[in-house]
Amino acid sequence: MAALEKVSSNKVYEGELIKYKFKSEALGGLDANFNLFLPSNKSGVKVPVLVYLAGLTCTEDTGAQKGGYLGVAASQNIAILFPDTSPRGAGVPGEDDDWDFGTGAGFYLDATRPEYSKHYNMATHITVELPQVIEAAGIPIDFQRQSIFGHSMGGHGALTLYLSSKTKQYRSASAFAPISNPTKCPWGEKAFKGYLAGGIAEGKRYDATELISKSTDPVHILIDYGTGDNFYKQGQLLPESFLKAARDAGYDEFQVRVRSQDAYDHSYYFISTFASDHIHFHANFLKA
Repeated sequence: MAALEKVSSNKVYEGELIKYKFKSEALGGLDANFNLFLPSNKSGVKVPVLVYLAGLTCTEDTGAQKGGYLGVAASQNIAILFPDTSPRGAGVPGEDDDWDFGTGAGFYLDATRPEYSKHYNMATHITVELPQVIEAAGIPIDFQRQSIFGHSMGGHGALTLYLSSKTKQYRSASAFAPISNPTKCPWGEKAFKGYLAGGIAEGKRYDATELISKSTDPVHILIDYGTGDNFYKQGQLLPESFLKAARDAGYDEFQVRVRSQDAYDHSYYFISTFASDHIHFHANFLKA
């Protein structure tokens, strides 16, 4: 198991925000960074954890610095794990050509096209590798009590990793302005054609709308999006498609709640406004 190296540490809300790095097997041996917020915990008892997935062009720092999550998480005695959004320095030709594909845009999937499959395995990195390396380091996190949330591309990641988990790894999922139906929008089509050997057809397994339409298990999902969001207006997010698929599959307002927030945009001003709602939503399930 790769050893964690502590890069930095900051005291915040009586807890600690720590940046770690390690050699990631899932990402082809590249260095991977993540931030971990640990609430004040003098007893050393393991605490539940929320995994936060950031959006296109972001890093492990974005949500930690701008989300407004840490104070609320501290009050609820919940840790937050902030992974990066892609491998860094893979050296794949073209990975740095566009802001919405490649570096900073890993789309939380496991690539199957040969040129990307060695390094672009963010789904395995988040669901398998990070819990293993954190547990091996003796950090007091209870990975039996996990939930997941994210923004934009990260909202897509949160919903799909939650809905596709055969082991019910996460107790709940929430998202801010998620890419809700990526097989039907330009961002998703570009990612799936680029990363997946089977293209958009293979991408259906990473499409939250496709997954919820076939789901029969109980779910706990909260989504917020802003009506002033330009990406929503451009048809990149498609939350209505997800909501219709959820209702058609029999999920009611208590199981799948999708809220439109008047005039809010795609930024962290929007996210931080509703951050407390999302932390408290997950606390209901993480502390049960």
